[in-house]
Amino acid sequence: MSDYDVVILTDMRYEAPDEGQWYNAQLLHEEQLLRDGLEARGLRTARVAWSNPNFEWSCTRAAVFRSTWDYFEKFAEFCRWMQQIEGGTHLFNAASLVRWNIDKHYLRDLAERGVNVPKTHFIERGETSTLRELVTANRWSELILKPAVSGAARHTYRINNANIEAHEAVLRELVREEAMMLQPFLSSVLTQGEVSLVVIGGRCTHAVRKVAKAGDFRVQDDHGGTVQAHTPTVDEIEFAEHAVAACSQTPLYARVDVVRDESDALSLMELELVEPELFFRFYPPAADLLAAAIAKAL
Repeated sequence: MSDYDVVILTDMRYEAPDEGQWYNAQLLHEEQLLRDGLEARGLRTARVAWSNPNFEWSCTRAAVFRSTWDYFEKFAEFCRWMQQIEGGTHLFNAASLVRWNIDKHYLRDLAERGVNVPKTHFIERGETSTLRELVTANRWSELILKPAVSGAARHTYRINNANIEAHEAVLRELVREEAMMLQPFLSSVLTQGEVSLVVIGGRCTHAVRKVAKAGDFRVQDDHGGTVQAHTPTVDEIEFAEHAVAACSQTPLYARVDVVRDESDALSLMELELVEPELFFRFYPPAADLLAAAIAKAL
């Protein structure tokens, strides 16, 4: 018999963090809500860093990705680890979904399936096009440059005609090592923020609004952004559930990040299936719903 039924996956920085820091305490609280729901259903749980070299993965029936927020910094190692354990350990979300969702080329698939996605131009590794050429070809006045595999706004830049030349060298350096992507900058993020809708088992449970600090465009709290409670509108719920339904298989959990585009239509910024913050502190029953979904899947 396995020692555990479900392991909550984190990264090594957060396996045993200082609980006196508000961010760590918040993280542990939300993951404990999920553990409480699992244990209330008789499931034995643990919380372990995916990269922990001393943990024997065959001793757990399942593992659920939660705060594995270093995966894009150790991408090759993360992919090898996932391949090694998936044969003997159920992964939530499924490894096939995670592999697809890690790389933002997935936005092409969703756009082809009818999800409204901002126009996106991918710059593949080793390409030599300049920013000026790409901006001219796409007729953009302001845009966002970011990696195809990333998180926490790593190497995310807001570019316009005034600073484009300064970012040419940045692009050249980055594209030598990884694929990058360009999207038009949607100004509504400055006035309305970004809405994150949590979807569990295909149904929207709750939402939050993320707002950038004054003078910035990045809504992540890593960069000074704030999170507010948000009651999702009917069209936001329908959009989020449609985006999740467009996946090749229904993920157990997802976070759908949306903004309004220039025509005021909802537009998908990201569909997070790997390690999304699910904001259980704003709606604790959602943690229990996820626990129930995991228990049912097992």
